[in-house]
Amino acid sequence: MKWQGRRGSSNVRTSSGGGKMIGGGIGGIIIAGILWLVFGVNPMTALQTGQVVAGGGSNTSTEPATSDDRDTQFVKVVLADTEEVWHQIFNEGGSTYQEPSLILFNGQVSSACGSASSATGPFYCPGDQTVYLDTSFFVEMRQNLGITGDQQGSGNGENQGKAGDFAQAYVISHEVGHHVQTLLGISQQVNEARQQVTRAEANKLSVLQELQADCFAGVWAQRNQERVQFLEAGDIDEAINAASQIGDDRLARASGGAVVPDNFTHGTSQQRVQWFTRGLESGNVQTCDTFSGAL
Repeated sequence: MKWQGRRGSSNVRTSSGGGKMIGGGIGGIIIAGILWLVFGVNPMTALQTGQVVAGGGSNTSTEPATSDDRDTQFVKVVLADTEEVWHQIFNEGGSTYQEPSLILFNGQVSSACGSASSATGPFYCPGDQTVYLDTSFFVEMRQNLGITGDQQGSGNGENQGKAGDFAQAYVISHEVGHHVQTLLGISQQVNEARQQVTRAEANKLSVLQELQADCFAGVWAQRNQERVQFLEAGDIDEAINAASQIGDDRLARASGGAVVPDNFTHGTSQQRVQWFTRGLESGNVQTCDTFSGAL
């Protein structure tokens, strides 16, 4: 993935504090096993399903991200790319895109959705319209999920042991997809609908919301490719591999648990690949209606 040389977003900040951890244990809403811990249920999902989350609002102080390390610069560029694309899409629809913030943290962080640890994985909090990303995330992708740059097939070993750039960008753009859902009022509709149905039905709505975020990530990738031609050989395979690795069914099997569809909150590997690919092929948000009358 080509990313050097483009502008970085000014909306990336670093956390300089923590606060209380999630009371009752966010482990209560995360399937056992390290794979699920890396890409587990985010705090907002926990709140929406009525799980016990303590910690309240944010008391984490932040400051502009000034680090010049590669990962920070990469995150800045990817977030800027999402800003450019979503500004364009919203303008085409006659509205204005409101940019989210992204906070890089280490170990634990407090948000408007409660406090979280690195075990939570990347998450988006509608309460403060912010994406949260632990600085160890890229290492976790490589070591615990096996998502590397090797899919690029350079043949010279250059990417061996490195997390694939486009796989990382896919996950960031997925979280930004949740921000888009918030701006469009979709998240609120889902939240209200989930409070009126059974847990199994609420989980199904969560799956549809997550799959739509995957589709939005695909739309972003297609539109950004048209804008800056940033994709290289093997990049699409990286993202599809990442989507496949974090399907609920695969994560359940990897953790040694039973595959129980009623407990799914993010979708199967096949579903995640399908909806990301749909967005990628169309570049059109209108193709991302995963709900089809469910709301």
